[in-house]
Amino acid sequence: MKVIIAEKPDQGSTLASIFKHKNQNGFIEIFPNEFFPEGAYVTWAVGHICQLVQPEKYEPSWKKWSLETLPIVPDHFAYEVTKDKAKQYAIIRKLVADPRVKEIIHAGDAGREGELIVRNILRLTECRKPMKRLWISSLTANAIRDGFRKLLDEQETRNLYFEAYTRACADWVVGMNASRLYSLLLQKQGFSDVFSVGRVQTPTLALIVKRELEIENFKSEPFWEVLAHFKMNGKKYTGKWQNDRETRVKTKELAEKVAAFCREKPAEVSEVVSERKEFLPPLLYNLSALQAEANKRFKFPPKKTLDVMQKLYQKGNVSYPRSDSRYVTKEEAAGFPEILSKLSHLKDYQPFFPLPISSILENKRYVNEKKVTDHYAIIPTEQIPNIEKLSADEQKIYDLIVRSLITAHHHKAIAEYTTVTTLVDGRAQFISKGKVQIEEGWRKVLHQKDQDEDPALPQLSKGEQGQTVKVEVKESQTQPPKRYTEGQLITLMKTAGKHIDDKELEKILTKTEGLGTEATRAGIITMLKDRAYIEVKKNVVYATAKAKILIGAIGREILASPEMTAKWEQKLKEISEGTASPKQFMEQTKKMVYHLITTTVEQAANWAFPVEVSESFTPGKQRGRKKTFTKLGPCKKCDGSVVDKGSFYGCSNYKNNHCDFTISKKILGKAITQKNIKLLLTDGKTEVIEGFTNKDRSFNARLHYDEKEHKIKFLFESIPVK
Repeated sequence: MKVIIAEKPDQGSTLASIFKHKNQNGFIEIFPNEFFPEGAYVTWAVGHICQLVQPEKYEPSWKKWSLETLPIVPDHFAYEVTKDKAKQYAIIRKLVADPRVKEIIHAGDAGREGELIVRNILRLTECRKPMKRLWISSLTANAIRDGFRKLLDEQETRNLYFEAYTRACADWVVGMNASRLYSLLLQKQGFSDVFSVGRVQTPTLALIVKRELEIENFKSEPFWEVLAHFKMNGKKYTGKWQNDRETRVKTKELAEKVAAFCREKPAEVSEVVSERKEFLPPLLYNLSALQAEANKRFKFPPKKTLDVMQKLYQKGNVSYPRSDSRYVTKEEAAGFPEILSKLSHLKDYQPFFPLPISSILENKRYVNEKKVTDHYAIIPTEQIPNIEKLSADEQKIYDLIVRSLITAHHHKAIAEYTTVTTLVDGRAQFISKGKVQIEEGWRKVLHQKDQDEDPALPQLSKGEQGQTVKVEVKESQTQPPKRYTEGQLITLMKTAGKHIDDKELEKILTKTEGLGTEATRAGIITMLKDRAYIEVKKNVVYATAKAKILIGAIGREILASPEMTAKWEQKLKEISEGTASPKQFMEQTKKMVYHLITTTVEQAANWAFPVEVSESFTPGKQRGRKKTFTKLGPCKKCDGSVVDKGSFYGCSNYKNNHCDFTISKKILGKAITQKNIKLLLTDGKTEVIEGFTNKDRSFNARLHYDEKEHKIKFLFESIPVK
């Protein structure tokens, strides 16, 4: 008898569904069949049943957050069962210990996380029974049968487990030490919060903060453009004045002079240059590309796209969602005609059939064995769903995947781009650009437009003459770089190698997927939201004051740079290939942490933060973490302490005696910092705060607490300013 361990309950149900079976409590009994003559049990994890233990489990003194206890580096790492999943773990342990069970089949997701989840369970149960590995890229009935016929030997994926285990332990060491280090040092600076630091999340955050600062420091400048409207033999078009290949004019005076010179002057077409461009159909999707596209089209957060994909995968409608490849093997491509034939009967896709290209089996743009890693690109399977029974979100994602496969079987799109040069009075040069779509090709499937969409131009010939009928001067402002959308953030993480100056490291990071993996990027973005480092408004990502403070403190440390990730990913890849030692990797990680603690403690005395960032800082809420408050000073009404409660300052005794002592965080338009609250409560008055605004006037003043009236009042020590 055998025990099959899946990663999730739905996957376990799908694996069992192709056999005669009976549902039990926490597992499914499969009756004897050709694959399992003695029958089998299918059970499942519920994601990560096991977790690395907390520091105090190794050493009680590590429970307290203190610089003196750093670094926290266990001699050996230990896993434990998470409390809320103990019941399912007990079921698995009982099944694998059953003396009738002679073999375990590892059926976790075919990737490093799946490898880690199931092997950790078996490690905790101390199971020593032989193991095989089910490695499949879709959950269709055919794929499941084929997978059970071709089970891998346990050692074929063992190094993948070593990589995932080493990654988890190293990330724990870096995160645990760096988070405590920066939290404690920043608390000394008056920023009472937990500052989470991580190997992937922090360099990602650094890129977001970098863009935020570029926007804040951008100085907008005016520029002018001269637009001329021409009429050539009844044909009308518009051009921009160009000087030294530049259409922007730096002064209004010059723009007005050019416009005045050109008005009602004769014009002649001096040059017509046409260039034909061909656009190949897009590659098939991997997870990052799909997340970016779904965010662009539907404003889906990356995690939502992954969650929807997971549902479609578990229903057997699409292939493995966490794939990092955009290619397929010949084996998959050989099955496309059958899949497309079934899709051709669906109403939405009938207009695209018959397909211009019947097979892409020999097309290396899509079919390339060398570029398929653990999994091939995300494609629809032969198990076509009843579209109407899918949820609205599932329909949208499924439609994207279907159309990507259909476009691969369409011809390229062809467009002609034309640049017309017009001379006014033989001297002033104007440029006009236009586009004509010659072959729509694959674009009719996606309805995709060019990013540089140009207006159509009339048919013009060199030497044609006419008149300048109107000239206008248009004033504009230079624009700062745009903030990232969540979809662009996924792409940014994927292509983080472009932000590295070292060319060798750039190659490594580009080759090893960038920051994070296909499976973890959405989670990293969600984590940055939960930890109050970023805010997403209308799909646009903003860095918070908390993020700027952390990245300002980290500065040029390797933790904020993709370089460290590049080096780590190279070594981890070598571990998965069996050419590098996990033990040696952990030793290097420990050395890095020791160095980080020493240098950061020394540098902390020199940290400085812009006033506007400090004033706008408010402690973030940590999901799932019991909130602790930093005492700022004694309460003026009782024996309690005043603490930062997020949106205001208030007494810690409110729940005990209903003390209502509070101080607003913003008074007449000015944010009141923790530093000033401490001064108010201990010295009786704050520093001089500049810029209070009352109706039509601004003024500077201190705040002080009137003990008799129990009120905050202004203490004027400077002349009001308008």
